[in-house]
Amino acid sequence: MPKPYNSSSLKPTPDTPSSSEPSSFAPALLQLGFRPFFFLGALYSLISLLIWGGFYAGQITPPAFLIDPISWHIHEMLYGFTLAIIAGFLLTAVVNWTGSAPIRQRHLVALCLLWLAGRIVINIDLGLPFWAILVIETSFIPVLLVSLAIPLIRANNRRNFLILLRLLVLFACDIWFLKTGSKVPLYIALMMVLTMISLIGGRVIPAFTINALRRTGIQATQTPQPIVDKAAVASLIAVTVCLIVAQGTVILTVCAGLSAIIHGTRMRHYHSLKTGSDPMLWILHIGYSWLVIGLLLLALTGVGVFTLPVVIHTLTVGCIGSMTLGMMVRVTLGHTGRPLVSSSLTTLAFLLMQAAVLIRVVGPIIMPEQTTGWIVGSATLWSFCFVIYLFVCAPMLFKPRAD
Repeated sequence: MPKPYNSSSLKPTPDTPSSSEPSSFAPALLQLGFRPFFFLGALYSLISLLIWGGFYAGQITPPAFLIDPISWHIHEMLYGFTLAIIAGFLLTAVVNWTGSAPIRQRHLVALCLLWLAGRIVINIDLGLPFWAILVIETSFIPVLLVSLAIPLIRANNRRNFLILLRLLVLFACDIWFLKTGSKVPLYIALMMVLTMISLIGGRVIPAFTINALRRTGIQATQTPQPIVDKAAVASLIAVTVCLIVAQGTVILTVCAGLSAIIHGTRMRHYHSLKTGSDPMLWILHIGYSWLVIGLLLLALTGVGVFTLPVVIHTLTVGCIGSMTLGMMVRVTLGHTGRPLVSSSLTTLAFLLMQAAVLIRVVGPIIMPEQTTGWIVGSATLWSFCFVIYLFVCAPMLFKPRAD
């Protein structure tokens, strides 16, 4: 039986290619899930944010024939961009978690086509009946779920079954949103993504950090904190419930504030202050810190200090943007046989992402009359981040491993 992934290992999943990974397989783009999905996700993110910025600049109309422009933006950044990156990461990580053969070739092509079909029917009015749009758009997640479940079940890798449950919730929320137009399922979907970041980030961030610090001669140890890890994820579930039934109440303030404290406490053993010289590390620590900040701001919405849109962008642009970009670069370098060293351009992308979230969150707070300009500026900076990723990393996705 394959040995389950051990979070205390100093060789965590995305950095260390599995023995099942082929060193030479044509075409290279179909070797592992991260290759096509990172490329598609980055490209779609770039296009979507340029459209969104153009919309606020009064130059472009979003392709929102089915839903309103704001809902289109939220939905496509979650179910278009973010889900593509999640799929690429999980399809790659499951190889290491289970020791199974990677999903590739026709199976991988089929998954990519299902994701792409969803983007087409959401963005282009093909004259299809609603039921057909619903089926096409929502078909990707269950096929992805089964693709991941088979190797996990075969390896009896129970600790990662929770990820399958979150994918199931994302699937249900997609149907709920498309049938009702309510933004509540989008909030739930966002929180499911954040629980994945909390769950997986709690495993890999400290392991990556210890591994990198030891390579530089810094003696550091990883401190297990299983109770805090479980409490962190559970607290996010409580916040999710509050977003459904207790928005704008003190109950949300208490739950979100407690979750922020738990996640902040969790970071005390992450050695964050020692990562400043390594962009490959600090981008993940900053991304996780935005989760703590976002939860604190979310707590303040319960007493009317901030509005939900401001907080949402702290969690999306700040946490999800930083974590996805950092992991995309790390996984791309590690799984294409290259050193885990950030170039000047990728470091610039990491910095621009921080500028994007500050502009989007702080700008409207201090100068609300300039909100349109802040949104356009943030969207432009986000787009530059993924232009850089595509320029630096996309060629690696299309080529065999360097080693």
